[in-house]
Amino acid sequence: MSSALENLCGPGKPLKAEPPDETEIAGLLRSAHARLKDAAKPDLALDSRFDLAYGAAHALCVAALRRQGYRATQRYIVFQLLPHTLGLGPEVWRVLSRCHDLRNLAEYEGELQVTEELLQELIAICGRLMGKMAPTA
Repeated sequence: MSSALENLCGPGKPLKAEPPDETEIAGLLRSAHARLKDAAKPDLALDSRFDLAYGAAHALCVAALRRQGYRATQRYIVFQLLPHTLGLGPEVWRVLSRCHDLRNLAEYEGELQVTEELLQELIAICGRLMGKMAPTA
């Protein structure tokens, strides 16, 4: 029986099977930790903190997918696959989807309408993602 991730592989599909690369995964985790640390600094602009937290969330989700042996060809899908990569449900990926939409508005239209409340929710989600990505010993 094929997995949900395997079903998303193939020509024109959003995933490619690729063996996990521990060096790449470690780099993504380091990047996420550094970004999240800076996102928590209240002296930075809210927009900057959001960008850093979003980048951390994305890096963590990419690392989770890479750990499963896949690479995404579309940025957004790493959030949608959280039930399959980290066992997290729609309460998490829906927030990340909203953040993705806000990030795109900022990147492509120069408009960012983020609140401190959403930023704190995003930072909390990053904490959950990090907890799921922690090595099991």
